Amino acid sequence: MRISDNLVEKLLAATGKFSDAQLAALTEQQKSEKKPLQDVVVATNTLSEKDLTKLYAAEIDVPFAELNAKEIDKQIMELIPERVARQYRAVAFKQDSDEVVYVAMEDPDDVPAISFLQKQLGKPIRVHLAATSTIQAVLDLYEGTNVGSELEKVIAVQEKDASDEQVNEADVAEDSPIAQTVNLVIDYGVKNGASDIHIEPRENFVLIRYRVDGILREVNKLPRKVLGALVSRIKILANLKIDEHRAPQDGRFKISVNNHMYALRVSTLPILDGEKVVMRILDESSKPATLEELGYWGYSLAAVKHAIVQPHGMILVTGPTGSGKSTSLFSVLSMLNSPGVNISTVEDPVEYHVVGANQTQVNPIAGMTFASGLRALLRQDPNIIMVGEIRDGETADLGVQAALTGHLVFSTLHTNNAATCLPRLLDMNIEPFLIASTVRIVVGQRLVRRLCVDCRQITIPTETDIARLVRVFQLTDAQAMRRLHQLEQQALSDGIGANGPAKPNAPSTVQLSTSEKAITQLWTAHPEGCETCNHSGYKGRMGIYEVLTNNESVQQLIVSNATSEKIQAQAMTDGMLTMQVDGLVKALRGQTTIEEILRVTAEKS
Repeated sequence: MRISDNLVEKLLAATGKFSDAQLAALTEQQKSEKKPLQDVVVATNTLSEKDLTKLYAAEIDVPFAELNAKEIDKQIMELIPERVARQYRAVAFKQDSDEVVYVAMEDPDDVPAISFLQKQLGKPIRVHLAATSTIQAVLDLYEGTNVGSELEKVIAVQEKDASDEQVNEADVAEDSPIAQTVNLVIDYGVKNGASDIHIEPRENFVLIRYRVDGILREVNKLPRKVLGALVSRIKILANLKIDEHRAPQDGRFKISVNNHMYALRVSTLPILDGEKVVMRILDESSKPATLEELGYWGYSLAAVKHAIVQPHGMILVTGPTGSGKSTSLFSVLSMLNSPGVNISTVEDPVEYHVVGANQTQVNPIAGMTFASGLRALLRQDPNIIMVGEIRDGETADLGVQAALTGHLVFSTLHTNNAATCLPRLLDMNIEPFLIASTVRIVVGQRLVRRLCVDCRQITIPTETDIARLVRVFQLTDAQAMRRLHQLEQQALSDGIGANGPAKPNAPSTVQLSTSEKAITQLWTAHPEGCETCNHSGYKGRMGIYEVLTNNESVQQLIVSNATSEKIQAQAMTDGMLTMQVDGLVKALRGQTTIEEILRVTAEKS
């Protein structure tokens, strides 16, 4: 969709929302950047692409279509072959009872295209205008359905051509079957929402696995003979040494998929059957999520928001590898980022880029460790410091000293929950009074799979289910059940599970799952899933959290060298919800399942 500059200016003026000065500034920016005015309007958030397209549709008297790729029926979409859909930027998205096909286009004035589509379909069509990005999202569905077959074709060529495992330049060239294989493997991972791609050599084949929503899934097996060329191609992309096979290597490269920039963090490791490669996929085009979008609510949300606006102190995030700690810190740093604040970080590796922040990569070979990097940062006049991980006493001591001297310090630790984080600092020989006076809050977190909103189900709990919930979550008396009911009410008022049904027949989450006396319903994953969730019952992940506030009562326990159990008990008395209880409330709100909560909190069920 291309709208003339004059018409864009007319559409903006017609809304009555923009002054002459604003319009003149946009026009001036358009001239200086030498871009179409509609691109400038969208880039500056003057109007969203959707709103601008709506205005244009009304101007030319063509109905507007708000496409959602997740809801497109693939059988209807495939009424228009992929080649034709891409050529004319037109997608079929609906068919009514009279067999009229609804077609969304970027250019509804393209009469020859409309005539061709009518002949192609052999049915009457009704043309709509849709935003370019939504049309592209539907076009991507074609690729998603074809990646498997394309990969099979490439594999067949490799099996035919690969005579030995020796690698030459032709094997890893840009247009070689191996290069096509790498591209397809990455494309498939990106389009299926994978966080990691595992390429694992086995005795007779090469296994391709993807981690989707935290669960590894086996997808393909490649011929063993292509292992050398496959690994070499990835090493070339990541600027690694292709002749080094006995030592692990780490690298990084970027690719663009559907106008989204992705960074792939590459790690190679020699194992018994060859070299294993793992690629972590990071979407550099993604915007930082708000704390609410990450799943914070109630006491946890209030505690975090209060702590991050303090002028100094330490804020620690704890959990195992892959529990979302970096994502939480990325969101908080993005909230605090402004031209008047100097944010400096030292990380290993730098996963998310914060525009305007000074981010440093750890490099032990060059002498850049967390401790040496943090020591250097303190001479860079920072307001906010983020240390990727506290691994030793020296780093911990420097972090505490930075917090004492007027800096706001963020960092992570690997402990099982928030309460064990404080004794862990004691183990690093940090004085108890220093911990008590510098640490503001400790956030413990895990990631759980999110229920697919299109196919999730409600079940009535059996007596066995109720007995299990009472035992695991200690709902042993009427007061505990009333407390759970109050927590669910607060979660609903804070927006947890407040969204309506995704489809007309889907169950609503507005109804509570508890009463003051009992748990009345449970949410479960559909055993067969649906197309939206790739028949898994789950789509995406969300966090469950516990936020320990270092108030006066907790400080007294720290100074007296109390155990983590006593610290946790006091924090719960002061209002902290454990990760397990936070997860239970979210499961009752239809966001996840009880099984998921028990899986990640490692409690006996």
